[in-house]
Amino acid sequence: MQLSAEQLAEFDDQGYLFLPSLFSAEEIAVLNTAAADIYESDRQEVWRETSGVARTAFAAHTYNDAHACLGAHPRLINPVEQLLDGKLYMHQYKINAKAPFDGDVWQWHQDFGTWHRDDGMPEPRAMNIAVFLDDVTAANGPLLFIPKSHRLGVIDAGHDLETTSYPLWTLDREMVSKLADEGGCVAPTGPAGSMLMFSSLLVHASPANISPLPRTIVYLSLCHVDNHITLHNRPEWIAHRDFTPIEAMADDCLQAMAQARQADQATVAAE
Repeated sequence: MQLSAEQLAEFDDQGYLFLPSLFSAEEIAVLNTAAADIYESDRQEVWRETSGVARTAFAAHTYNDAHACLGAHPRLINPVEQLLDGKLYMHQYKINAKAPFDGDVWQWHQDFGTWHRDDGMPEPRAMNIAVFLDDVTAANGPLLFIPKSHRLGVIDAGHDLETTSYPLWTLDREMVSKLADEGGCVAPTGPAGSMLMFSSLLVHASPANISPLPRTIVYLSLCHVDNHITLHNRPEWIAHRDFTPIEAMADDCLQAMAQARQADQATVAAE
């Protein structure tokens, strides 16, 4: 999969690109089943809200086959290689849940700000992919973007250790208001299987989910192999230290898992 000239221009101008329904319902079902199993596990990589529900599961591509496939899927890897002009490694992989009624906020921030300050990533030659595992609507805590904010470089931020269970370098209200006055504020929404690509410098956040609807999104933070982190302040399963270039898997890897699962179910039903 390659991005068109028009898509490349849109990403450069806005700081993000939305690709609706990129994955099929069958492919997403495989990933959702795997995410549910991971959230129920007792692993250090699974962080929880104060209510006890899962907030995020780190590094799932290292211990789950379905998410290993997504972490090397050509529909994700190829366009990011195109944008960053070279081979990639996985800086971070996380499955973020917004549980019905209990999903907490993610504060306003730039991802590169955290990666640079905490992990020693030299330059913003890195970006995010977000794959919707649920329908994302205005009601269930969608991502909020400030378009064009990626053009401003690294913005001053404070280290928020109190708002949620996850420490983050965040922007204050005055700065966010100023940026929104200039670039607006949008909330890309769409069906499960949709994909967002966004710059590591784009200012973004997400509100709490007080709806009865789940909202789970997988985030891949992909970095150019020549731009790998230089500090190891955070656990390896949060900021990875394996800088091996990702080799894309077959495009049908998730579909093959879905077909295998259907075959197993049919065998069980026939017994």
